[in-house]
Amino acid sequence: HLLLNAIDLHEKGVPAKIIMEGEAVKLIKALEESNNPLYKKAKDLGLFDCICKACSAKLGVLEFNETVGIPIKGNLQGHPAMYDYLNDGYEIITL
Repeated sequence: HLLLNAIDLHEKGVPAKIIMEGEAVKLIKALEESNNPLYKKAKDLGLFDCICKACSAKLGVLEFNETVGIPIKGNLQGHPAMYDYLNDGYEIITL
């Protein structure tokens, strides 16, 4: 549902960004290898803002995730800081 909603928001003119955190960072490899059309569309639209550096490292997928063209962020003790998004006017929705 994350990909569907992010694409829908984008297509309706609502700015949306996807931040891959926690266990979700392990999904990148499967999505890349499956040629999932929703993943490809969201990636082509630039909806993926970043992948968590700390979670990727802890879960053993940092090296792979660094190769997929989505920025790796870790400006809050290795994790993407949600303050930055709130400060830019985004509302945080977790799915």
